[in-house]
Amino acid sequence: MADSTGQNEETGVLHRLRSGDSDAFAWFIKKYAQQVFLCCRTVGLDANEAEDVASETFFAAYKGIGKYAGRSKLSTWLWKITYNKAIGYIRQKSCRQKHLQRLQNEYTGPEFSQSPGQETEIVWDAVKKLPQDLAMAIVLYYRQDKSIKEIADIMKKRQNTIKVYLFRGREKLRELLGDKIGGF
Repeated sequence: MADSTGQNEETGVLHRLRSGDSDAFAWFIKKYAQQVFLCCRTVGLDANEAEDVASETFFAAYKGIGKYAGRSKLSTWLWKITYNKAIGYIRQKSCRQKHLQRLQNEYTGPEFSQSPGQETEIVWDAVKKLPQDLAMAIVLYYRQDKSIKEIADIMKKRQNTIKVYLFRGREKLRELLGDKIGGF
Protein backbone atom coordinates (compact mmCIF):
# COMPACT_ATOMS: atom_id res chain seq x y z
CA MET A 1 0.00 0.00 0.00
CA ALA A 2 2.93 2.36 0.71
CA ASP A 3 4.04 2.12 -2.91
CA SER A 4 0.57 3.01 -4.08
CA THR A 5 0.41 6.02 -1.76
CA GLY A 6 3.89 7.16 -2.82
CA GLN A 7 2.91 6.73 -6.45
CA ASN A 8 -0.32 8.68 -5.94
CA GLU A 9 1.57 11.44 -4.14
CA GLU A 10 4.12 11.67 -6.97
CA THR A 11 1.36 11.72 -9.60
CA GLY A 12 -0.49 14.48 -7.76
CA VAL A 13 2.65 16.56 -7.33
CA LEU A 14 3.63 15.97 -10.93
CA HIS A 15 0.27 17.31 -12.10
CA ARG A 16 0.69 20.38 -9.88
CA LEU A 17 4.27 20.91 -11.07
CA ARG A 18 3.20 20.78 -14.70
CA SER A 19 0.48 23.33 -14.01
CA GLY A 20 3.09 25.74 -12.59
CA ASP A 21 2.08 25.50 -8.93
CA SER A 22 4.83 27.29 -6.99
CA ASP A 23 3.92 25.53 -3.72
CA ALA A 24 4.37 22.17 -5.42
CA PHE A 25 7.75 23.27 -6.74
CA ALA A 26 8.81 24.46 -3.27
CA TRP A 27 7.80 21.03 -1.92
CA PHE A 28 9.71 19.36 -4.77
CA ILE A 29 12.87 21.32 -3.95
CA LYS A 30 12.57 20.60 -0.23
CA LYS A 31 12.01 16.89 -0.84
CA TYR A 32 14.90 16.41 -3.28
CA ALA A 33 17.45 19.07 -2.25
CA GLN A 34 19.54 16.64 -0.20
CA GLN A 35 19.64 14.08 -3.01
CA VAL A 36 20.68 16.71 -5.53
CA PHE A 37 23.36 18.05 -3.20
CA LEU A 38 24.59 14.50 -2.50
CA CYS A 39 24.90 13.79 -6.22
CA CYS A 40 26.92 16.99 -6.70
CA ARG A 41 29.24 16.18 -3.81
CA THR A 42 29.63 12.59 -4.98
CA VAL A 43 30.81 13.81 -8.38
CA GLY A 44 33.43 15.93 -6.60
CA LEU A 45 32.03 19.44 -6.36
CA ASP A 46 32.71 21.53 -3.27
CA ALA A 47 29.81 22.92 -1.25
CA ASN A 48 29.59 26.23 -3.15
CA GLU A 49 29.80 24.54 -6.53
CA ALA A 50 27.19 22.01 -5.43
CA GLU A 51 24.82 24.83 -4.48
CA ASP A 52 25.30 26.45 -7.90
CA VAL A 53 24.71 23.18 -9.73
CA ALA A 54 21.70 22.40 -7.53
CA SER A 55 20.15 25.73 -8.51
CA GLU A 56 20.80 25.00 -12.18
CA THR A 57 19.36 21.52 -11.73
CA PHE A 58 16.11 22.68 -10.17
CA PHE A 59 15.77 25.40 -12.80
CA ALA A 60 16.26 22.82 -15.56
CA ALA A 61 13.76 20.50 -13.87
CA TYR A 62 11.24 23.32 -13.63
CA LYS A 63 11.66 24.14 -17.30
CA GLY A 64 11.66 20.49 -18.37
CA ILE A 65 8.94 19.00 -16.16
CA GLY A 66 6.57 18.96 -19.11
CA LYS A 67 8.95 16.61 -20.93
CA TYR A 68 9.14 14.15 -18.04
CA ALA A 69 7.57 11.02 -19.50
CA GLY A 70 7.27 9.00 -16.30
CA ARG A 71 9.35 6.05 -17.54
CA SER A 72 11.40 6.32 -14.35
CA LYS A 73 10.81 7.68 -10.88
CA LEU A 74 10.79 11.45 -10.57
CA SER A 75 13.81 11.19 -8.26
CA THR A 76 15.72 9.16 -10.89
CA TRP A 77 14.91 11.73 -13.57
CA LEU A 78 16.11 14.52 -11.27
CA TRP A 79 19.29 12.60 -10.40
CA LYS A 80 20.09 12.27 -14.11
CA ILE A 81 19.64 16.01 -14.61
CA THR A 82 21.83 16.68 -11.58
CA TYR A 83 24.55 14.32 -12.74
CA ASN A 84 24.60 15.86 -16.22
CA LYS A 85 24.71 19.40 -14.80
CA ALA A 86 27.52 18.46 -12.38
CA ILE A 87 29.61 16.77 -15.06
CA GLY A 88 29.03 19.74 -17.38
CA TYR A 89 30.13 22.10 -14.62
CA ILE A 90 33.33 20.09 -14.06
CA ARG A 91 34.09 20.09 -17.79
CA GLN A 92 33.54 23.84 -18.07
CA LYS A 93 35.65 24.49 -14.99
CA SER A 94 38.46 22.32 -16.33
CA CYS A 95 38.29 24.00 -19.72
CA ARG A 96 38.31 27.50 -18.16
CA GLN A 97 41.28 26.58 -15.98
CA LYS A 98 43.22 25.29 -18.99
CA HIS A 99 42.42 28.45 -20.96
CA LEU A 100 43.37 30.67 -18.04
CA GLN A 101 46.62 28.78 -17.51
CA ARG A 102 47.40 29.02 -21.22
CA LEU A 103 46.53 32.71 -21.24
CA GLN A 104 48.78 33.37 -18.26
CA ASN A 105 51.58 31.22 -19.69
CA GLU A 106 51.44 32.98 -23.04
CA TYR A 107 51.61 36.43 -21.49
CA THR A 108 53.99 35.63 -18.65
CA GLY A 109 56.73 33.60 -20.30
CA PRO A 110 59.82 32.44 -18.37
CA GLU A 111 61.85 35.44 -19.52
CA PHE A 112 59.37 37.79 -17.87
CA SER A 113 60.90 38.95 -14.59
CA GLN A 114 57.87 40.20 -12.67
CA SER A 115 56.35 38.37 -9.72
CA PRO A 116 53.24 36.24 -10.48
CA GLY A 117 50.88 38.83 -9.00
CA GLN A 118 52.41 41.59 -11.13
CA GLU A 119 52.26 39.39 -14.23
CA THR A 120 48.57 38.80 -13.73
CA GLU A 121 47.94 42.52 -13.19
CA ILE A 122 49.71 43.36 -16.44
CA VAL A 123 47.44 40.94 -18.29
CA TRP A 124 44.28 42.37 -16.69
CA ASP A 125 45.46 45.93 -17.37
CA ALA A 126 45.80 44.94 -21.03
CA VAL A 127 42.27 43.50 -20.98
CA LYS A 128 41.01 46.97 -20.06
CA LYS A 129 42.39 48.23 -23.38
CA LEU A 130 40.35 45.77 -25.43
CA PRO A 131 37.11 46.78 -27.17
CA GLN A 132 34.24 46.59 -24.69
CA ASP A 133 32.62 43.38 -26.01
CA LEU A 134 35.92 41.52 -26.12
CA ALA A 135 36.95 42.71 -22.65
CA MET A 136 33.57 41.82 -21.18
CA ALA A 137 33.73 38.29 -22.61
CA ILE A 138 37.30 37.78 -21.34
CA VAL A 139 36.49 39.08 -17.84
CA LEU A 140 33.28 37.07 -17.51
CA TYR A 141 34.95 33.88 -18.73
CA TYR A 142 38.32 34.05 -16.99
CA ARG A 143 37.67 36.18 -13.91
CA GLN A 144 34.03 35.38 -13.14
CA ASP A 145 34.12 31.72 -14.28
CA LYS A 146 30.97 32.13 -16.35
CA SER A 147 30.14 29.57 -19.01
CA ILE A 148 29.79 30.58 -22.64
CA LYS A 149 26.04 30.12 -22.32
CA GLU A 150 25.92 32.36 -19.25
CA ILE A 151 27.99 35.01 -21.00
CA ALA A 152 25.72 34.82 -24.04
CA ASP A 153 22.71 35.34 -21.77
CA ILE A 154 24.37 38.24 -19.96
CA MET A 155 25.55 39.96 -23.13
CA LYS A 156 22.43 39.03 -25.09
CA LYS A 157 24.51 37.49 -27.89
CA ARG A 158 24.66 34.06 -29.48
CA GLN A 159 27.03 31.50 -27.98
CA ASN A 160 29.06 31.38 -31.20
CA THR A 161 29.48 35.15 -31.02
CA ILE A 162 30.88 34.81 -27.50
CA LYS A 163 33.35 32.17 -28.72
CA VAL A 164 34.48 34.61 -31.42
CA TYR A 165 34.81 37.40 -28.83
CA LEU A 166 37.00 35.16 -26.67
CA PHE A 167 39.16 34.16 -29.62
CA ARG A 168 39.56 37.75 -30.84
CA GLY A 169 40.18 38.96 -27.30
CA ARG A 170 43.01 36.47 -26.84
CA GLU A 171 44.48 37.44 -30.21
CA LYS A 172 44.28 41.14 -29.36
CA LEU A 173 45.97 40.46 -26.02
CA ARG A 174 48.81 38.72 -27.85
CA GLU A 175 49.23 41.88 -29.93
CA LEU A 176 49.05 44.19 -26.91
CA LEU A 177 51.39 42.17 -24.74
CA GLY A 178 53.71 40.79 -27.39
CA ASP A 179 56.25 43.63 -27.14
CA LYS A 180 56.24 43.61 -23.33
CA ILE A 181 56.67 39.89 -22.93
CA GLY A 182 59.54 38.49 -24.94
CA GLY A 183 57.98 38.81 -28.40
CA PHE A 184 54.81 36.85 -27.68
